[in-house]
Amino acid sequence: MTIDEKLKLAISASLKAAIQIKKIYESAEFDIEYKKDNSPLTKADLVSNEIIKAELKKSELPILSEEEKSIDFDIRKNWYELWIVDPIDGTKEFIKRNGEFTVNIALVRNKAPIIGVIYAPALNTLYFSSVEIGSFKFENLDVNKFNINEILNSALKLPIVSVNKIYTIVVSRSHMSEETDLYIKKIKKLKGEIKLIYSGSSLKMCLVAEGKADVYPRFAPTMEWDTAAGQAICEAANSQFIDLSTNERITYNRKNLTNNWFIVKKT
Repeated sequence: MTIDEKLKLAISASLKAAIQIKKIYESAEFDIEYKKDNSPLTKADLVSNEIIKAELKKSELPILSEEEKSIDFDIRKNWYELWIVDPIDGTKEFIKRNGEFTVNIALVRNKAPIIGVIYAPALNTLYFSSVEIGSFKFENLDVNKFNINEILNSALKLPIVSVNKIYTIVVSRSHMSEETDLYIKKIKKLKGEIKLIYSGSSLKMCLVAEGKADVYPRFAPTMEWDTAAGQAICEAANSQFIDLSTNERITYNRKNLTNNWFIVKKT
């Protein structure tokens, strides 16, 4: 399959999953469980995971999903190309019913994300990218009658906003930290007036890619499936995605799937 075909497959997978996610979201019958790390898991996470896996298997590439993260590294280390999936990113936001949750799908080649798809089912908004075409946003998407070619031909190229009048920082709605507060104070001293946007899930990264935010600092735990799709979209929109421990871009399919702290910023 070509990169273009894989991008179309990832978009289709995200939207097909979203059809069922929206049904569960609107019914409010979430069947909430809690994993060992005390993070929530809903029926929508599991349903989404199965639909996405079934679609992506058409590519004959391996899949690393949040719901199947126990695959041994001795197996994974031989994967030159793989899908990294978060069936629902922002499950806490899903449960709160604030709409700020997403489906994340990334294609990683040689440790670097080359395709990113992020769909926000409650917002009917799709972000997608590939190293060949750049990053895009498509709004008001009807998952019940979507046309992939129409989406690709009609989407808006990112970034849309090039310059913010006030330096804008996007931060997590559910995972603030003391280090984040200190960072905000530091930037305020440097920039004077600043604007804060609170958002959930991978939408924070999309806001930087779109140009609505100048920077997204993350001084709290994340996993590879939280960031791979967002990194692909940000980098294809000419934003930087920096691992603060290495001062380089984050790489993927590592032995330790937990990310270091990072900063995403417009260039």
